[in-house]
Amino acid sequence: MGQTISISTRHGRISAWQAKPHNKPRGALIVIQEIFGVNPHIRQVTDRFANYGYLAVAPALFDLVHPGTELGYDEAGVARGREVAAELGFNGALDGVRGAYDLLEAEHRVGVVGYCWGGSVAYLANARLGLPAVSYYGGRTVPLLHERPKAPLMLHFGEDDPLIPPEDVQAHRDALSSAEIHVWPGAGHGFNCDQRADYNEDVAKQALERTLAFFQKTLR
Repeated sequence: MGQTISISTRHGRISAWQAKPHNKPRGALIVIQEIFGVNPHIRQVTDRFANYGYLAVAPALFDLVHPGTELGYDEAGVARGREVAAELGFNGALDGVRGAYDLLEAEHRVGVVGYCWGGSVAYLANARLGLPAVSYYGGRTVPLLHERPKAPLMLHFGEDDPLIPPEDVQAHRDALSSAEIHVWPGAGHGFNCDQRADYNEDVAKQALERTLAFFQKTLR
């Protein structure tokens, strides 16, 4: 279903994985990667949103600093992903998101959905670009909560996530009174990813249902 395309950003061209629905799109979604790049999991997620009727694009944000980065979910992948994410920075990541938005916005209402590091990027896309956003286990968002949402916002957290303790979830609740926040019992970090040890099929399905309902409402 999907294919690799090229998109323009302010700092050069990057690749992206694009998946189109069979019928007229009900909107467009920018799928924002984890620290592991636009790897098979992110391509799978992007294809899934297309199956639900959205034109979905996952920009390869790391292309701006290290083109072609795809990493596995092992210690080496985590270490390298953190290095590349730090080198790119949130401003660089938003440059890639903005490039995807520029590609889509003429013909579609656009939302963003991000995972892990990408969940925090999705939060910034909401606060700085005004895009409806869904963030899955965005563990780096706490220092960004002074940047206020400018569009509807949904956040998913796992109740048993060792990287996002309860006090961090509470900080989101305190700062984001208008956001829709879901904390999933029995779920750890990365519960949506079937490549991770913490994958939770039941929670992933329920969270996806809430996410689709969110975009059905905000992008119609």
